[in-house]
Formats: sequence, C-alpha cells, structure tokens
Amino acid sequence: MDRIRIVGGSKLNGTIPISGAKNAALPLMIAGLLSEETLILDNVPRLADVAQPQRILGNHGVDIMSAGKRPGDHEYQGQTLHISAKNIIDTTAPYELVSKMRASFWVIAPLLARMQEAKVSLPGGCAIGTRPVDLLIMALEKLGAELTIDGGYVIAKAPGGLKGAEIDFPKVTVSGTHVALMAATLAKGTTIINNAACEPEIVDVADCLNKMGARVTGAGTPRIVIEGVAKLHGARHTVLPDRIETGTYAMAVAMTGGDVQLSGARPELLQSALDVLTQAGATITVNNDGIRVSRNGAGLSPVNVSTAPFPGFPTDLQAQPMALMSCAKGSSHITETIFENRFMHVQELARFGARIHLDGETATIDGIAKLRGAPVMATDLRASVSLVIAGLAAEGETMVNRIYHLDRGFERLEEKLSACGATIERISG
Repeated sequence: MDRIRIVGGSKLNGTIPISGAKNAALPLMIAGLLSEETLILDNVPRLADVAQPQRILGNHGVDIMSAGKRPGDHEYQGQTLHISAKNIIDTTAPYELVSKMRASFWVIAPLLARMQEAKVSLPGGCAIGTRPVDLLIMALEKLGAELTIDGGYVIAKAPGGLKGAEIDFPKVTVSGTHVALMAATLAKGTTIINNAACEPEIVDVADCLNKMGARVTGAGTPRIVIEGVAKLHGARHTVLPDRIETGTYAMAVAMTGGDVQLSGARPELLQSALDVLTQAGATITVNNDGIRVSRNGAGLSPVNVSTAPFPGFPTDLQAQPMALMSCAKGSSHITETIFENRFMHVQELARFGARIHLDGETATIDGIAKLRGAPVMATDLRASVSLVIAGLAAEGETMVNRIYHLDRGFERLEEKLSACGATIERISG
C-alpha cells in the first residue's frame, strides 16, 4: 500500500495549478445520462473518485471516451471525457458499485427522468436519516415518482413521467439539490426548489444543464426554478476549479511560509476561507492567473472558524485550518456544524504534538512553537490532507499511511508540492 514520506521545514515557492472540482465532475458525469447525445466535459480531474462513476455509468450502457493529451497541454491539465448515453441498457445500479461512493446514488434522478424507472442500491453503510437519502427520496416523490425500498434497493417508477412540483427542503442539502435539479429538467411543467444548496458546484451543474437545453434559473440562490423540457441535447462544458484543493494549498503555504501562485483558482468560490487565512497572517493577492498566497517570517495569529453551507466556511476545509492553528500564537476554536464524526484527524494531528481539546462539535487548538514529524494514518478523503500540511511544517520526517484516501480527492498531490520545494515523495508498496 502506498505511503507519502515528508521531511518538513521547507518553504513553498512557485506555482501550483488547480485541478477541476471533483464535487462538480461527479454530478456532471451523472447528468450525461439525461441525453441521448454526447456530453463533453473538459478539465475533469484524474482521481480515483472519477474512475468509479465511469464504472457505474458503463454498467448502464454509457460509452465514455477519455481524450488524450493535445499539443500545448501541460501535465496537470484535466482530462476530457466524452460521455455518450445513447442507449441505456440497464436501469439498475448494483450494490457492489454504489457502495463504494455515496454520490453514485444520484444516478436515480436521470434514470427516472429519462427512462421512467430505476433500481438503485442504498449507499453502503448508509442508514436512511444520516447524510439524508430520505431528502433525496422526498424530492423524487414530490415529482410524482413511486418509490419502495426492498432488499437494500430503492425501486423507483414514474409510469407517465415525472411532473413539476414545489420541493421544500427542511435543511440545506447538496445531494438533494443535485438530485432534484437533474430529475426536474425532464419533468412536465415547472419545478421550484426551496432552501436549495447554493454551492458553486450546483451552479456549475445548472450551467451545464442549460447548455444541454434545460431551463434552469436561480442556481446559486436558495430558490431554483426549472421549467421541464421534452429532451436534452449534447453540449461541451468545462468543470470549474476545485475550491477545496485551492484552500488546501493556500493553507499549506500559510503554514510553511513562502510564496505560491495558485493558477486557475477563483477567489469567489472560497472567500470565507481566504478571509480566515488573512486573519491568520497570510497575504492573499488576486490576479489574472488566480490567487497568490504568501507569508513571510511573521507568526500565525489564532482564528475562530465555524463551518456553514456556502458561502460560509466549507466543512471539507475544516481540518486544514486545524493543522494551521496548531502553530498559532494563542488559542483557536473550530466548530463543525455540518457533519457529525468529522474530527477523526484530531488524534492523528496529536501525534505531531498538536494540542487539541474536543468538546462536542468544537475543537480548541492551543498553538505550540513547532510540530514534530511522526508516522500518521489518513482516515478520510478531505481531512487527511491536514496531516500532509502538518508534515510540511513539522521538524523531521513524517510518514502518511493509507493514502488511497488522498488519491480520491487530490490529483498528483506530492508532485504539485515537490515542484514548489517541498521534500515529499510517494513510496509504493
């Protein structure tokens, strides 16, 4: 099993190209099921979490072609996927595929909208009610679908097609918004989604759907209106840059010191995180090529962070400032309001010497002068990168184990960091 070895203490200087957003690429790929014509997606990141939906779509009879490099492409340029769902041969998404990734469940929406039926496994280990699949089911039922749960599968039918409706989400749900949005594009009549998620990835999917002939307005606000159309056509769309990757590398520069250009980054996608970095003592400069982050020898100031739906501080960036604040001058507080059990990285950060105290959903971090390198273990996709950030700043050697979690969400992590002067390498086997 691969590991990442880091020798800390080097400042980061140079340019890091920001990859396409994983959290937009996944629903965009699934949206390809809505049309008989080809959807071309540019800037798709090369990640384990992108390969998995390719397998799922293939199971439904979708042909996916990945275009090779073109003259002038640089090595970090995202791939181009041609997704052709001309003939959907199977409307069942089996457990062995869906269980590997929760977002796979979203195929229920385009299958139901286009084929009037779907049989999709419940995501692995997902009791209805946690990370609520129940809200996705509620949205589809509002649109006229008949749903039953049998043997761990959601069996959905809409014999006369889906019908426009008003969907009121009791709480903000990105998954629910994606599913309702995709399903409503081919429904008869008008659908209104109230309390919709406002994340940039929702806007990106809506933009793509509109290029395909959908009529979606209001994406990026809590009220989205969709006028159903009879069918969608092919289109070409570029995946927006990954705001979580952007924030992660910005935190790494703030922690190690140095000066790095985050090429292709869009500041409006993560302004709340950039504000936190500025409070901590980093210098953020927006320019034509993205965002420049720097920190000279000055110490880090403590900050207080509370996660919230967009445009608030992203839950997927919660662990990274925790690593950063472990070396701040004073006490910081980080409160997680979105997901339970999102503090698994705390015990691993403590192995570096970080002083972190948990009280419910709030972590108090008492900064120390220097972290010490240690063997640590990645525990999940996003939070585990906080261990890499800590290792970059720590004295001595850090070995990060179980890095397949990192490969799910960060494209060529060690290559991008080593190009900016970090001593970091992947050890295979």
